[in-house]
Amino acid sequence: MRIIAWTDRPALERLTTRHGAGQAAVRRDAARIVRDVARRGDAAVRDWTRRLDNRLANGRFALTRRELERGWSATPRSVRHAIRTALRHLEQVAERQRPRAFSVMVAPGVLIEQQVAPFGTVGCYVPGGRHPLISTLLMTATPARVAGVRDITVACPNPSPAIRCAALEAGVTRLLHIGGAQAIGALAYGTASIRRVDKIVGPGNAWVAAAKALVSSVASIDLHAGPSEIVIVSDEGRPDWIAADLIAQAEHDPAARAVFVTTRGPLGADVAREVARQLPSFGPARRALGRHGAIVVAKNRREAFDLVNRLAPEHVVCDGPEDARRVRTAGTVFVGPWSAQASGDYATGSNHVLPTGGAARVRGGLSTADFVRVFTVQTLTRRGLRTIAPTAIALAEAEGLVAHARSIRIRL
Repeated sequence: MRIIAWTDRPALERLTTRHGAGQAAVRRDAARIVRDVARRGDAAVRDWTRRLDNRLANGRFALTRRELERGWSATPRSVRHAIRTALRHLEQVAERQRPRAFSVMVAPGVLIEQQVAPFGTVGCYVPGGRHPLISTLLMTATPARVAGVRDITVACPNPSPAIRCAALEAGVTRLLHIGGAQAIGALAYGTASIRRVDKIVGPGNAWVAAAKALVSSVASIDLHAGPSEIVIVSDEGRPDWIAADLIAQAEHDPAARAVFVTTRGPLGADVAREVARQLPSFGPARRALGRHGAIVVAKNRREAFDLVNRLAPEHVVCDGPEDARRVRTAGTVFVGPWSAQASGDYATGSNHVLPTGGAARVRGGLSTADFVRVFTVQTLTRRGLRTIAPTAIALAEAEGLVAHARSIRIRL
């Protein structure tokens, strides 16, 4: 990993800039696929699956209950137990995240109520290319179910036995054996055999992300997902543990970004040596760390955290609670040496579907709130209307909307 001094401003600028090289071509490809699925439905899904996945997709995309049960039986008991434990933790957090209904009398005779209603249908995308991401199925389907969504469709290009087991345990309505932009198009527009959904959530490759952006006016989406990111900021951590966390995150994707920030130059050098020592055992992470890994030696703690907040990364790992309070933009923050970032990918109960590419400046991770509609109900009595009429009429007339004012005045 390269070591960047705080005085090397051009290198720091490159570090904080997300490059979109090749994205135009990806968007064109995704648009072509999505348009075809919207036009030809199931036939297009079959054709693109055959062409891109080198797999013949028959007319039945959804796995049967028996196929799911066979996956459950083929999953080792220890993995089934881990799935149930992770589900239990996710449910506890998701329950607390649910937006609450309330009512407030803002003035005599003016009652405002907040109502919370779950979406009717949700589609969860679970990648299946490099690894069978069991945890992503749990992270997307569980908050949807806790929110009260009754129809949950999961699309996965490679539903391994453990994925099928997780679908059963998580209460998924149907599991589709399809992936890529064609799966996103099918979920958004619907086909003869695939039900259209209200919202699509879950990470995926560049084509999946582009397809989600393209259909976002038809079906709501969670966030624009990009390559995974970790920033560790520490002056007192163990070099071998820090290196292990950087490598673990780089294992996700060749485009993953892993950055260590410290004010102690010797610690930065020790972490670089540890990464070099450990990396040969984890080949998939080598390319990511070579292209997108960095160690930054900051002048002081304030500047270290200024950089962290500029990066607005998916994951931040820091030394203690005081450091955590300095973080203003992050998908999630891990505090202390025992808070291994990978634990949050699986078992802590906090969701691992998180904003990337700097999107943590404006939102956090997936939660129960992503699966509900929050709306208001307004009830005014005669007294209530008379109470607020002067305010409403004065503002309407100030805006030049005289009919608005008259619709209130006519009732008085």
